[in-house]
Amino acid sequence: MKPVPPALASRSPLGWLLLCGPGAVIASMNIGTGELVFSSRGGALFGYQILFLFVLISLLKWGLVFASARHLVITGVHPYSRMKELPGPRGWFLLVLFLIACVVQPAWLSFLSGVLGNLISWVTGTMHMFNGAIDFIWAGIFLAVAILLTSLGGYTMLERIQIGIIFAMIASAIVTLFLYDPDWLEMIKGALIPQTLEYPEWLRTHQEYDKIAARPVWVETSTYVGVIGGSGFDYLAYTSWIRNKQWGRAGLSPATAKDFQEMAADPSHPARLWVRAPLIDLAVSFILIIVFSAVFVASGVIFLGPNEKVPDAANLLNLQSEFVTNLHPWLMPLYMIGAFLTMFGTVYGVLEIALTIARELARTVDARMAERHDKRIKKLTVLWCSIVAYILLAWMFFYQRMGGEPTILMTMITPANLFTGVFFCGLLCFLFPWMDRKFIPRPLRMSRWLLSLNLVSGVIFLVIGLKAYWDDKSRWFAICGMTVVIVVGLVGAWILGRVARERGVARP
Repeated sequence: MKPVPPALASRSPLGWLLLCGPGAVIASMNIGTGELVFSSRGGALFGYQILFLFVLISLLKWGLVFASARHLVITGVHPYSRMKELPGPRGWFLLVLFLIACVVQPAWLSFLSGVLGNLISWVTGTMHMFNGAIDFIWAGIFLAVAILLTSLGGYTMLERIQIGIIFAMIASAIVTLFLYDPDWLEMIKGALIPQTLEYPEWLRTHQEYDKIAARPVWVETSTYVGVIGGSGFDYLAYTSWIRNKQWGRAGLSPATAKDFQEMAADPSHPARLWVRAPLIDLAVSFILIIVFSAVFVASGVIFLGPNEKVPDAANLLNLQSEFVTNLHPWLMPLYMIGAFLTMFGTVYGVLEIALTIARELARTVDARMAERHDKRIKKLTVLWCSIVAYILLAWMFFYQRMGGEPTILMTMITPANLFTGVFFCGLLCFLFPWMDRKFIPRPLRMSRWLLSLNLVSGVIFLVIGLKAYWDDKSRWFAICGMTVVIVVGLVGAWILGRVARERGVARP
């Protein structure tokens, strides 16, 4: 096992920063849309009151991803492997997740590259070409660059790029916020005290915002729940990246009964001390997310709301530039560069998450096979995500080119966002306590506060997800689609199990 570094025992926050790695990746990837787009949108629509939701969701998602990481650090087993043991045909839930990932990851890839394309069309002054559909041409160009970078790089490159982006963006944002000196008391009140959220009266007086005004507040804020802090697939990818860092038993063989006995008898056992690594890493990550959320909520409150402007599908990133250009027009290039790097890093990160999902699922089925065919898995994953993403971009281009509404980008991603960022998170919050109870001895299980946090989070995420699906216009599409995927997963796993038994092959 890797030696425990002095930073784990340090009480200095500066010492803790030495442990930052996968958490910074998660923070940087989600700042691209969650904080940069939706925090400013939430500030413009709801004021500082929206901050309480952002703080609450960050806390709930922190508990979720820490529980996942903790399980791997203690046991050496990824949660995907535990999911094979769920009641029903062996591996059915993994098959369901695989099918969903095949749809939602390319959807996120096309959405994020579309946001990047929207930024580029604004910067180049081409945003009115092809009825605004030029966004998707720019998206396709930069998606190709991200695909090339993915083919050449890997997790190490991803971590270095994202850590650089996150700390540069946070430093710039904090300095800008202090220069504007917002109403700190109202900001703190909004972050700590829950308040009723309602659309401003002026929203209904603008025809271009009719779609937003007609959208239930519940569905609007549920979108924020999905994008703020990341999604379920992001967190499982984070857990896989821990193996690269070799924290605790991550990267080693699964813990045996003897290993568990030794860990339970020794509170200073290295594996138990290594649990602090994801604890610190994720705490820093989500604090950065909250800080960045507060910065861009303030931008919405100070500049967008009073001017009756809302970031929407046609203006996802350009309105936020007022936050820096009001200080000095010469800061515009700095904002453009920062926004571009943030969004491009997010597009690149989604591809890496798709690769991590595919590799981890293959490893769960057969570790030796996954290692032997790693390059083939990478090629197939990138090829699939690229083809589907380009199909979606082409469809959105022709839809908008022929006179379709520019809100298609937001409409397309809503069902995927509600699943990956809300509903799936709720399922995971119940799965992790089940894994602890079934596979870990009592002295090593998660503490009562972490257990309670996950159970409460699970209820909140499932209720929000189900309510948002029901209130959204795509309710029947989402419900029918999910039902079909679950049935296919159950039947597919049963068929695979029967074939394996007939051939005398042991199921993994």
